Amino acid sequence: MSYLSLILQITLIVVISPLIGQLMIKIKSKAEGRRGPSLLQGVRELGKLLKKGEINPIGTGSAFALAPAIYLVSTLVLSAIIPLIALKLPGSSNYDLFWVVGILLIGTIALGLGGLDTATAFGGMGASRELMVAALIEPSILMAIYALSIRANSSNIFNIVHATLSNPQQIASPQSALALIGLVIVVVAEAGRIPIDNPSTHLELTMIHEAMVLEVNGPKLAMVKLASSMRLVILIGLVVNLFFPIGISYSTSSVGSIILGIVALVIKVSLLAGLLAFVEVFLAKLRLFRVPELLAGSFVFGFLAVTASYFLPVIKA
Repeated sequence: MSYLSLILQITLIVVISPLIGQLMIKIKSKAEGRRGPSLLQGVRELGKLLKKGEINPIGTGSAFALAPAIYLVSTLVLSAIIPLIALKLPGSSNYDLFWVVGILLIGTIALGLGGLDTATAFGGMGASRELMVAALIEPSILMAIYALSIRANSSNIFNIVHATLSNPQQIASPQSALALIGLVIVVVAEAGRIPIDNPSTHLELTMIHEAMVLEVNGPKLAMVKLASSMRLVILIGLVVNLFFPIGISYSTSSVGSIILGIVALVIKVSLLAGLLAFVEVFLAKLRLFRVPELLAGSFVFGFLAVTASYFLPVIKA
């Protein structure tokens, strides 16, 4: 049953990711007074791309050819090691949050190398910007992870979620609030959302993620788009389960608890993604030289969360 739950979790992420992306576009459209596309538009676009042929730029090598597949495979691995619908999944005792950081970076570096391999101005510009953002994100993630690990006495993802379920009062602690703010900023940056990046822009000089994949087309572009939407859903699911693990199944032995975990994940991710989309309507994209300042702020929040984790228990004692 545990392996079936794992397959269900991966399948669920693959299925709902395009729908969540379109839900965010729909909410932004409604907030701006427009009708917006259908929720199935993302699925139609992926199907259309899969039917198209591929055109590879002259001079590109294996980096450009393999980057979309590595990006997608690394995202699928993420969907398998993070507790999204249940706690006790195969290999749950071996995975910690440092795995998440490393696997995220593998996909980002692969896509960056693919952008550089095209030897175009926009590909190189987008890759350099993406890798700069990734280099600034990693310390912030590690600092927030450290704060959560102190609370659970473990960096294992499942142990951290279980500790939150066992002591729900920890959710209201100052260290949890600080770590949450830091991780939300990281999620926005990693997913390429406003104010760090604008996934719907067509102005090349402002693009980060999209500039890397301007030459990617056909099925490879479908891989990139699917993996990008999956990453957003996975990161949102990780954040909500680290801090609000309501509905997640304790075990994989009960069909009812697994179904409850699936429903809870879909509801929580939809609500948080909808809130994120609504907030984006009132934000403008930051200038590139302002991005490091925002990401430095997320690092500071993580550092304050670590400090609070160490000293607040002492003060209370």
